[in-house]
Amino acid sequence: MLRLPLCALIALLALTFCATAGAATTTVMTRNLYLGADVGVALKLLPDMPAAAQFMWDQVAATDFRRRAPRFAAEAARERPDVIGLQEATRWSCSTGFGGNRRVVFDFTQEFLAATEAAGTPYVLATADGRSAQNPSFGLGPIPFLTRIHDPATFQPLFGTDDADCGFQIGDALAIRADLAPRVRAVGVGDFPTGTTIAPLVLVIPRGFVWADIDLDGTPVRFVSTHLESLWTAGETPSSARQASQLVETLASTTMPLVVMGDFNSDPRDPRDPGDNPGGQPEMSATCPAQSGDGDARCNAYWTMREAGYADAGPDATDPRNFTWGASALLAGPDPARVPAAIDAGNAHGLTDRLDYIFLRNGPQAVEAHLIGAAWPAGADLWDCNAPEQVRDAAQAAVALGIEAPSPTQCLPTDHAGIVTTISLPASNVIDPPLPQHTSGRPLMATIALIAIAVVAAAVAVHIALALLLLVPLIVVVVVVADRRRRRA
Repeated sequence: MLRLPLCALIALLALTFCATAGAATTTVMTRNLYLGADVGVALKLLPDMPAAAQFMWDQVAATDFRRRAPRFAAEAARERPDVIGLQEATRWSCSTGFGGNRRVVFDFTQEFLAATEAAGTPYVLATADGRSAQNPSFGLGPIPFLTRIHDPATFQPLFGTDDADCGFQIGDALAIRADLAPRVRAVGVGDFPTGTTIAPLVLVIPRGFVWADIDLDGTPVRFVSTHLESLWTAGETPSSARQASQLVETLASTTMPLVVMGDFNSDPRDPRDPGDNPGGQPEMSATCPAQSGDGDARCNAYWTMREAGYADAGPDATDPRNFTWGASALLAGPDPARVPAAIDAGNAHGLTDRLDYIFLRNGPQAVEAHLIGAAWPAGADLWDCNAPEQVRDAAQAAVALGIEAPSPTQCLPTDHAGIVTTISLPASNVIDPPLPQHTSGRPLMATIALIAIAVVAAAVAVHIALALLLLVPLIVVVVVVADRRRRRA
C-alpha cells in the first residue's frame, strides 16, 4: 500500500529536479554603496550649511570609498552575479568659488567598476543604444561659500588651495558582468511622480529607478534597481510606501520576467510602536495603524510589493537573522546604541531592520538566497579603518556585543547588508515596450542652487542698500557745502 505513493513521490521529485536542472538560472545581487556620511545628522545642523557640509565631508573621508571599493569587488568576484543593482551610487564634486573649475573627487560607480576589473571579474554599466543604466537622483551641488569645506590634503593637489565648495549626488545603477554586456537589449530611467517635501515649493527630494532588459540564456528579463525614500512624517503615509505604489503602477504593464531589487527603506513590521523602534522607522498613527500580522500594505512599501503580486526572493524577511541595516555611520561595526535591541530581536550581528529586497514577478522563482556583508568583526570583506571615531565606535560595539574589539579596527564595506539570490527563469520570449519616463520636477540640487543664488543676490542687494543709505547723507552734505561756497564766492 505504501509502495505506490512512495514511487509516485520519487517520480514527482525526479521530475521537479529535472525541470529545475534544465531551467535557465541567473544570480543577482543588490548592494547599497552608502554615500559615506550620516545625512540625518547633517540635516540637523541646518541652516548652518557650512557646518553640515564639513560634517559630511569628514565622515566621507573616514569611510574612504577608495578603500571600500576593493571589498565590494571581492564580493562580486566571489559571488559572480550576472547583474548587480546599486543604490547610493554617489558622486562627490568640488569647485572653488563662482565660476571655479569643478572637479569630480569621488565617483563611487566608476571606482567600484575599476575595482572589479582589478579583481579579475570585471563589471560594467548595462548599456544599450548609447544609454547607460544609471539614474542620478538627488543631491546638493557645490554652492560658493555655503558648502565650503576645509581639507588641504585633498584640495591642494586639485586646486592649490586649502578650501573648496563641495557637493554630492546619489543615484541608482545596474551593473552587468562584462562578459554578458552584449546581451543588454534596452535600458532606461524613471523618476517617481512625487518626491519627498522638506519645505513646500522650496525643498523636494526626488527618487527614481533604473531598468535594463537583458537576454539570459534566451529569456529576456527586465531588471530594476531602486532606492525609496527613508524620510517620513508622523501621521502621514511614508514616502517609501507612496513611491512603492508608484513603482508598482509603472511596472504594471510589464509581462516579461521581472526582477526588482534595491533599498526599499521599509521593514515588514512598519509602522512601529514608538517604544519598539530602535532604527527610527515609520511609526503607527491614525493614518498608519500598526501591523496586525496580516501584511497591511497601506503604509508599508514591502507589503505594497507583496500585495501587487511580487514574490520576495529571500532570505525570509520576517526572520530577525536576516536584518540588513543597523551599522554605525562610520561603518565600525553595528550602531552600539541599537545592539541591545538587535540582540533582543534575535540578530547576533547587531542589525535592527530589514530594508533591502529582491522581488520577482512573471515567472522567475528563487532557488537560493543569502546575505553578504552582515557579519562583524569577522566578516569576509571588512577593511582596516583607523579614524579615532571609528576606533571608538568599534570598541563600543564590541562591548555591546560582548566580544573583544578587533585590532586593527575593522569596518564594514557599507551600512547595509547585501542580498545575493539565484533565480530560476521561465522559458519565455516576451519582450515588452520600454517603460514610460517619469520626471519629478526640478532636481533638489538645482532648487538649492537657485535658493543660494537668491540668498547671495539678496545679500548683495542689502549691501548696496546700506551703501546707498550711507552715501545719500554724504552726498547731501557735499552738495550743501558746495552750494554755500558757491554763494560766498
